[in-house]
Amino acid sequence: MKQYKSRRKRGIVLTPAGLKRLQAAILAVEKAHNNGDRFTLDELGLRMNVSSKTLSRLWSLDRGVDQKTVKLCFSAFNLELCSKDYTILDEPNQTETSGELLVTLDTPEQSSSDSLSVDSFVNEQRDKLKHFWSYPDGPVPLDSPFYVERPPIEELVYREVTQPGCVIRIRAPRQMGKSSLVLRLCAFGQKQGYRAVNLNCYQIDSDGLTDLNQLLRNLCWRIATELDINPNLNDIWDEEVGCKLNCSFYLQYLLKQIQSPVVLVFNEVDRFFEYPHIATEFFALLRSWCEEARQNANWSNLRLVVVYSTEEYASLDINRSPFNIGLPIRLVEFTQQQVEDLAQRHALDWSTGKESAQLMSLVGGHPALIRIALYYLCSQVITLQELIQEALANGGIYRYHLWRHWAKLQEKPSLAKTYADVVTAKQGISLDPIEAYKLESLGLICFKGDRIVPRCELYRTYFAKQLATIV
Repeated sequence: MKQYKSRRKRGIVLTPAGLKRLQAAILAVEKAHNNGDRFTLDELGLRMNVSSKTLSRLWSLDRGVDQKTVKLCFSAFNLELCSKDYTILDEPNQTETSGELLVTLDTPEQSSSDSLSVDSFVNEQRDKLKHFWSYPDGPVPLDSPFYVERPPIEELVYREVTQPGCVIRIRAPRQMGKSSLVLRLCAFGQKQGYRAVNLNCYQIDSDGLTDLNQLLRNLCWRIATELDINPNLNDIWDEEVGCKLNCSFYLQYLLKQIQSPVVLVFNEVDRFFEYPHIATEFFALLRSWCEEARQNANWSNLRLVVVYSTEEYASLDINRSPFNIGLPIRLVEFTQQQVEDLAQRHALDWSTGKESAQLMSLVGGHPALIRIALYYLCSQVITLQELIQEALANGGIYRYHLWRHWAKLQEKPSLAKTYADVVTAKQGISLDPIEAYKLESLGLICFKGDRIVPRCELYRTYFAKQLATIV
């Protein structure tokens, strides 16, 4: 087990003004020397002569960075670090390991005559973490030690949201961490003095999704309420000009009232995919806002974030992407190092890599499936070997997750037959691109070179049994 050390953590963090100044300088260089294209994280790191991990800390606004390093980042873009650009971070008893901050787990003082065994130490740490333990269903709370960053994703969205009129698209199959990322993106914006409105489209009544005027009025009412503004819709909404223009004028009115950037999140917009006419009109409206933000200063305070699961892509025309502008973010699986880090945060000693490799041989790096396993292992109701055996036999602790995918496949018999070919093949196979696109959208496959294989051994074993009964 890695040894933790408790020490006073000194460093500096950028102020919102400092971050804004640095971002403006980066943007100017991009326009002058990179044809207006954004630098990748690697390109930024090379220019600043710092690592991606350091950039992540710099963008976070709450994790200390050495002052000399920050000066280096500023000087790379011909800026001099000023006192208004940063504040001094002085946090006692921060725990640090491998250069990353984790939940504080204070190691007791030990001597040769009075030492704790590894087992008793692990048990003590588990007791400290118990108030964080709940079944991992839904987004990871902001105060949880169990959120795992996946560079460069966080750095990209934190940087992008500081740009006037930006659009960020976050898409992935369910349970990949979209909502957890959105929570942190909103919190990041609020640290800079932005207002954040996070709208979950599954809170909209079905009746509201059959009438565009009613839908847009409902959304405007919710946005105004979240911004602590009296909606006053009846006095502003003019039925003569059409609901989309009304909605646009109303949002512009709200932006003028707030006079600070607003991070507007439309979460779970895949709800609209079930209503094609509404979806077409709604996404066209969002595109118009993006265009306004690029040319109209009154819209520059809008930061638009659109979040959707890709499962419904299996039912959509591949040639009609619902929304294809802005910065695309696709969430990826955990690496083995990230799985081991997360196990360590659960007070599990997986330092040899053996246990993480065994679990990943079953479920890959799927975030939700990894966290569910760690929950049961920490609750001490099952061993890792028992977990793997039961999962391969009948789904085990993953039954509900598997049933949801099974229900999706049953809705699409031809796609189910194609997937049967994938899970029964001894090696990867080739598929029609449209079928591959739909299965990837469901989160059921991955690509190994030009071959297609089941996403993980759990899927291969479970669906080979299930599909054998209907194919």
